[in-house]
Amino acid sequence: MSALPRPAALLLNLAHALDHLFLLIFATAVAAIAADFGFTRWEDLMPYGVGAFLMFGLASLPAGKLGDQWGRRPMMLVFFFGLGASALLAAATQTALQLAAALTLLGVFSAIYHPVGIPMLVQGAQRPGATIGVNGLAGNLGIAAAALLTGWLVQWAGWRAAFAVPGLVCLALGVVFARVVPAEAEPPSARRKPAPVVLSRGALARAMAVLTVASAAASLLFNLTTNGNGRLLDERLGPLVRDPATLGTLLALVYALASVAQVVVGRLLDRVPIKRLQLAIVALQAPLLVLASQAQGWLLYAALLGVMLLIFGAIPFTDAVIVRYVDDRMRSRVAGLRLSISLGFSSLAVWALGPVVKASSFATLLLAMAGIAVFTALVLLAMPAEPARGGAAA
Repeated sequence: MSALPRPAALLLNLAHALDHLFLLIFATAVAAIAADFGFTRWEDLMPYGVGAFLMFGLASLPAGKLGDQWGRRPMMLVFFFGLGASALLAAATQTALQLAAALTLLGVFSAIYHPVGIPMLVQGAQRPGATIGVNGLAGNLGIAAAALLTGWLVQWAGWRAAFAVPGLVCLALGVVFARVVPAEAEPPSARRKPAPVVLSRGALARAMAVLTVASAAASLLFNLTTNGNGRLLDERLGPLVRDPATLGTLLALVYALASVAQVVVGRLLDRVPIKRLQLAIVALQAPLLVLASQAQGWLLYAALLGVMLLIFGAIPFTDAVIVRYVDDRMRSRVAGLRLSISLGFSSLAVWALGPVVKASSFATLLLAMAGIAVFTALVLLAMPAEPARGGAAA
């Protein structure tokens, strides 16, 4: 597990949960926000949230560079206080354009976590796969919390409280992080910790190229599902879902159960070759997405659970590849570059989700997602085979 003291590791895992929670408040509360701002359909408001996801990707590159060269602890302090403040700003907005600006700022601060927090957590870890798996579980429980907490807060206190309450929690955790986590003796760029597995320059370049394309496709599926599942359940379960609290609870249950997949995959990553495991998980996504495209009622709910198990199960591979093949002193920069490309591209999903569903249907969207899963599996075939640790691959 992580070599960090337990309180520091706990706070970093909580930060991952908060990161994903904040990014999905808007999508969960979009119907209530649309009604408050005078929109007749939630689909018309959805594109206003694209700034958060665009900056979640683009700001990862400078965040990763600062994490390596300035320090990961100070960057995590910027994460906690910046994210909490921008959430409070979102709660105070009065128009859709103001909200779009606040969400874009929130995306800038949310971009810090993945290229900074995860490398900080796994530095020196004896079993990085297990550490990444537990961290992934925390992040996905944040997604579940977004559905559950936002649904209940929207129903009982309004959509503004759905931003304000976790914003205050984030600021409080920032104070705790500053007191509990000791200052770094030197930034990561001044240290040298070789990668566990050495690839030749050509093999490493090929692995990073495949990783970037595959993670962009995986992020596209992740964004389409996590931002659209609430509206999908509302449409397909019909009278079974009568209020935001019930919808949020059902969605949170899917995410909580699916989160377990990351712990299982994380443990397998310490034992099974990455390529074989990732290819198996991605290949299974397509048939379940096809089933979900046609299902209704509780069959749709079961199919959605299967889809999210596989989509969440595919998440740990990106961080596992970087930890295994990249020197710690530059992991934040490599992760930031990869995230800038893949998440910047996948942010288009948030912009397109509402218009696509409005113009066609969720069935068409889910079938397109099945095609993306097939494409990802084909790309993964080009991933170089993993050499024995300590050896080099051509």
